[in-house]
Amino acid sequence: MLQFFSKYKFFAVVMLVLSAIIVTAIYQILKPNPTLPVYQPNRVNPELVDESKRRVKKYHTIDDFALLNQNGDTITLQDYEGKIYIADFFFTTCPTICPIMKDHMVKLQHILMDNDEVLLLSHSVTPEIDSVPVLKAYAKSKGVIDAKWNMLTGDKKQIYDLARKSYLVAKDESYGGDYDMIHTENFVLVDTRRRIRGFYDGTDWVEMERLLADLEILQREEHQSR
Repeated sequence: MLQFFSKYKFFAVVMLVLSAIIVTAIYQILKPNPTLPVYQPNRVNPELVDESKRRVKKYHTIDDFALLNQNGDTITLQDYEGKIYIADFFFTTCPTICPIMKDHMVKLQHILMDNDEVLLLSHSVTPEIDSVPVLKAYAKSKGVIDAKWNMLTGDKKQIYDLARKSYLVAKDESYGGDYDMIHTENFVLVDTRRRIRGFYDGTDWVEMERLLADLEILQREEHQSR
């Protein structure tokens, strides 16, 4: 009996290894690829959502816009057609979270520079201060690459509506002026269909690493849907 098992020991080991390989391969084939959620207004902190949008449960997308970038060019969503992009809100004179957010966006620009499928987009919440020349000087100081990253200014109501009704990232606060708001530190990941796929704390680099990981998932999803 012992001689029998000894004779077929090598064969048994080979079969065991092959079985393990086959089981692993089947698991990898059947295991679903991770996907990102599609955020709807009813899933977001209501303080950051305009009252008219708080009960929306599906089909939410970013509204179109027409704003000026750091070069004075009119930018619309058509400039981002077919692209994934990362958006945020800031103002050039902000002394608190904005410098950290912009430093992190600069790092993202460097990391994603050769990724032609991804663009960056920043909106000033104080357009009355952040004129085109001001944005141009600010962009230059940060090393913004025009082909990769637009910084926008323009009509304050339009920017307010984008923050509250589209990107869902600003609190409605009044300082005595129309369309005042407190922007958050959130970066927003938007897919090629204008849908929100993630929110990330732009002051925390760990969150930026999560954003980059989610971006890989989203790009894989976009490629598979083509």
